[in-house]
Amino acid sequence: MPFLDRLQRWADDRPDETAVVVAGEHLSWAGLRDEAAALVPAAPAITVLSEQNSARFAVAFAAAVAGERQCAVLDPAWPRQLQDGIMARIAGIAPPPGTAPSAVPGAVPGVAPGGAPAEALGTGLVDGPAGASFLIGLTSGTTSVPKAFTRSRRSWQESFDASIEFFGLTQDDRTLAPGPLAASLNLYALAECLYAGAEFHTLHHFDVGAAHAAVSHDGITRLVLVPTMLRLLSERGLAGGVDASGIRSIICAGSKLDARTLEAARRWAPNATIFEYYGASELSFVSGAGLRPGEPAEPGGTGIGKPFPGVDIRILDDRGAGLPDGSDGNICVRSGMVSNGYLWGDDGQALRCFDGWYTVGDQGYVSGGTLHMLGRRSDMIITAGTNVYPHEVEMALASVPGVAAAVAAGMADDLRGQRVVAGVVPSHGAVTATALKSGIEDVLARNKRPLEYFALTELPVTDRGKISRQLLLDWVDRNDPRIRRLG
Repeated sequence: MPFLDRLQRWADDRPDETAVVVAGEHLSWAGLRDEAAALVPAAPAITVLSEQNSARFAVAFAAAVAGERQCAVLDPAWPRQLQDGIMARIAGIAPPPGTAPSAVPGAVPGVAPGGAPAEALGTGLVDGPAGASFLIGLTSGTTSVPKAFTRSRRSWQESFDASIEFFGLTQDDRTLAPGPLAASLNLYALAECLYAGAEFHTLHHFDVGAAHAAVSHDGITRLVLVPTMLRLLSERGLAGGVDASGIRSIICAGSKLDARTLEAARRWAPNATIFEYYGASELSFVSGAGLRPGEPAEPGGTGIGKPFPGVDIRILDDRGAGLPDGSDGNICVRSGMVSNGYLWGDDGQALRCFDGWYTVGDQGYVSGGTLHMLGRRSDMIITAGTNVYPHEVEMALASVPGVAAAVAAGMADDLRGQRVVAGVVPSHGAVTATALKSGIEDVLARNKRPLEYFALTELPVTDRGKISRQLLLDWVDRNDPRIRRLG
């Protein structure tokens, strides 16, 4: 398995009920099963799926993982040259005995044709062996070919069982994941709903108005999205009077929620439990927490909850030795949800194992059973002998009233080695250095506080939309008009 046996069950028990909705297009459980089954005989050993969101995507994905098949999901927005490079690598992967790989998009949109004898892979819409790989996961696209890892069917089943228990997903829920299905967060949400027998909704592409319409008219009870989307939906929903009182849970991933986003989400969806979690594509779920309606939030904190069901967490040093509570180190996990490892791109650091404990290099500490996430070691600032992670500075600043977003970095300093500097985007009006300093006094240690503050007209981001701390330093260096020093 991971979900096809469940799909068969829901199609038998509730054939005419809705399984998937994409921008108003409905697909029933029986319709999804029958359309996917029709594609299985032509589906190859390895399918490369590069599709925009559509009902066809869900059908093609189900067919692509039937039997002993594997599927690689590519972001259709990636450059053609990048996609061609990935497909060339996948074409060279050794298939099961007696089969041949195929990774060339063909007549069936999004599905690679032919290449493997159907009898060797299975001709029915059934799950393959639990321990066999079914998904080739890809890290986010960069200028080079992304790293690729594999997941087994058993690892996803264990992930489903853990997330359904943790988030409280039921068959009565209607989940809206408005982002691209090529992203692991949304692809997992689709498969999780198919496993749980819950209705899944998405859009052709993210659009605030379309998402609000789904919330208002489709009875959405559950949102799965990243913080930037949640802020847009919440703030514009409040301004436009969009009723979100029917939403019972919000699952947010990608980064910890800043104070402004959290406040807006709680006002817009007052009956929702807001979940944050830490995980990685290679590790699956690690830890998480749910903030229930009316429950006070920890301002500026780095805590990201307690271990997921079935997950053990340890903080280890670079030799694999355990560290005491409160000490920073590698966040290491042991669970049945961890991936099988890399097909390519592993530099020996991407996924390390210390005697059964796995880490992707994220740094953090455990205090009172709660995991605190600090960020990647490569981002660390060393100032006067103190290790400072930009993430903890940014979370503290984001909790200050009047701050919409923050970014911190380490600037070269002859005396300290580096000094912490920070830029903030005001949420409204002006913001002063005095207000920022007083706002973080109770949430950030003195030796970790910025020595210089800047007001930004926008966040420094790369052409792929990721925050760039180096770009912040470049702006400071050249007195960029988008940045202004605060006295």
